[in-house]
Amino acid sequence: MARNTPIPNISDEDRAYVHSLLIHEDADVLAFNKPPGLAVQIAGGRGKSLDFLLWAFAKSNGKRPRLVHRIDSGTSGVLVVARTKPAAAHLSAQFSGRHARKPYLALVSGQLPTTDEGACTEALLKVPSDCGGREKMIPASPGQKGALSAETQWRILSRGEGAALVEARPVTGRMHQIRAHMAALGCPILGDRIYGSGKLSADRLMLHAARLDITHPDGSALSLEARPPADFVHKAEEAALSI
Repeated sequence: MARNTPIPNISDEDRAYVHSLLIHEDADVLAFNKPPGLAVQIAGGRGKSLDFLLWAFAKSNGKRPRLVHRIDSGTSGVLVVARTKPAAAHLSAQFSGRHARKPYLALVSGQLPTTDEGACTEALLKVPSDCGGREKMIPASPGQKGALSAETQWRILSRGEGAALVEARPVTGRMHQIRAHMAALGCPILGDRIYGSGKLSADRLMLHAARLDITHPDGSALSLEARPPADFVHKAEEAALSI
């Protein structure tokens, strides 16, 4: 008989907190509106992360929900996890096969595109970061060794004075893809300390995973939406952007 996995002690405060983030719950799937600053997973498992907080949903035998995708710590918004092994396989296949639709909202500033929609297909290359992060992505030359194909479809939803609210949909799933592509277009995301002007433009990264469209393990369509945080909305209003 398999030994039960020990369940870490989760405080009542942490249980209440992670339940407050829930936007969807059923027998196969949980979905959360992850706040900015909460890491999805921390190397070595030390420190509070959403992955650790999933122990609040563990069964008595130690089985708990599984991560099937990630968003950056500084990014807010929809994150889905699987409650069973079959559900995890089903959802993971959608992300790896690029079948999940993941529109993000981004507040950007700089040299805005003159058109209202388009696609950025700059290949990206991972290099050491000189801005506090361990690695970053830069545009790569065609055929350059290590270059990764990448595509982000974008649409300007609202324009302000040198700023815009953009819907960005990554077709591929490269590290920092939306951030690197917005910077490549000449309009980095507000608060981006690696690809933009950091805290000179905003206190944090203004990137929000607004919606996730997937196929539920039972075969039905599932569309999950998360409201942007209050500081995101306030920053948009400051720039006279409609949200």
